[in-house]
Amino acid sequence: MLPYAIRRLLEMIPTTLGILLLTFLLFHVVGGSPAQAIKGKNASAESLAAFDARYGYDKPLFCGNWVQIRAREDRRLGNDLAQSRGGTEKCGMRNAECGVKIPLAYALPTGTYRLSLDSLPAGDNPSATVVLQSIDGGEAVTNAIAGVRQAGVWQVSFAVPAEQRAVVLAVTNAAPGAEMRLRKRTAHFFDSQLFHFLAGLARGDLGESAEYGTSVGSVLRRGVGPSLAITMPILIGGTVLAVMLGLFCAMWRDSGADRAILLVSTLLMSVNYVVWVLAGQYILAYRLRLFPIWGFENWTYILLPVLIGVLGGLGRDIRFYRAVILDEIYRPYVRTAWAKGLTGAQVMTRHVLRNCLIPIVTYISLSIPFLYTGSLLLESFYGIPGLGCVSLNALHSSDMAVVRAVVIVGALLYQAVNLVTDLCYAWLDPRVRLG
Repeated sequence: MLPYAIRRLLEMIPTTLGILLLTFLLFHVVGGSPAQAIKGKNASAESLAAFDARYGYDKPLFCGNWVQIRAREDRRLGNDLAQSRGGTEKCGMRNAECGVKIPLAYALPTGTYRLSLDSLPAGDNPSATVVLQSIDGGEAVTNAIAGVRQAGVWQVSFAVPAEQRAVVLAVTNAAPGAEMRLRKRTAHFFDSQLFHFLAGLARGDLGESAEYGTSVGSVLRRGVGPSLAITMPILIGGTVLAVMLGLFCAMWRDSGADRAILLVSTLLMSVNYVVWVLAGQYILAYRLRLFPIWGFENWTYILLPVLIGVLGGLGRDIRFYRAVILDEIYRPYVRTAWAKGLTGAQVMTRHVLRNCLIPIVTYISLSIPFLYTGSLLLESFYGIPGLGCVSLNALHSSDMAVVRAVVIVGALLYQAVNLVTDLCYAWLDPRVRLG
């Protein structure tokens, strides 16, 4: 069994990497800009850039030496450049003649930058000027920088020192319609969002929550306890009760009790889960005062959510377990057990139930990966600060780091549960061979 477990763990590595890559694509590419989602449409470019720099979104997606910045969008130089080609404009810093000023959304921080002009006519030979200002707003320095032209593309690189900020860029002798691009140099070729994401996971760092201002790991740890406090009793209590009723229905099949239980099960399945939540909260908690209505102060606050959770899934579980047990009850070994004179309880528990454990374990294993996330409805309606409530709040506030962590942990937990389930098959049934 141990060699099989090791081999399965090795086989899970490509699947795990695929899950991580898919998660990265969903949250970093398909989902758009996290800064824009959290800060809103009216946020300034400087605040968006500060958010990107804090959470590692100011890097290339996969790899590269240069990355686009928010200080200047990629666009073509307009008519203002054509109108000023006959003369120069004053930058306002030391009265330096620096041609047409290129507005920046914010002062560039320390780093190395590259300014590019594409689609230039053959005769144009641009030049550029950068105006640097001290961090405390003191005297500005104007530096002329020389560029290189190759195949119709003119490029110039410049550095912004730690004690200064670039506040104005200017270009002369550039034709209208030339496409201007401003890029910042990365620390190295693999200084990207993908490798930043994978390196953090390797260290056990799931990122920082923009909503709570703390690490995502601490947010998840605070929510795991309340979630397990309601989901574990729901799983264990619901499973034990459903299996017992399933055994009873199978043993007394087609009897009045069997039909009554099936009728109640159908009714439980037919009523929407939200109805059970609202009815339990209004009737049992508000009207009858049998349970607390909202909060998570002691163990009494989880009694009503657990009761609602068990009732909500009981009808489905009873019908499933009854069908599984009925499939076994007509086997030859069951008739042999009856012929030996065993009682009904002995036949149903020692023989039938034991041979039904594999489908039962499979059914239970499908629910285990979702235990740590809790129940969104139960936690929201009853004020339980579990992972379900945390996930819902993260969706509402666009806290992508928390949502991404919940998805990743859930996917990895699902793989681990599949491995444990396979090992349980071999332990429960000697006929199962782990290849």
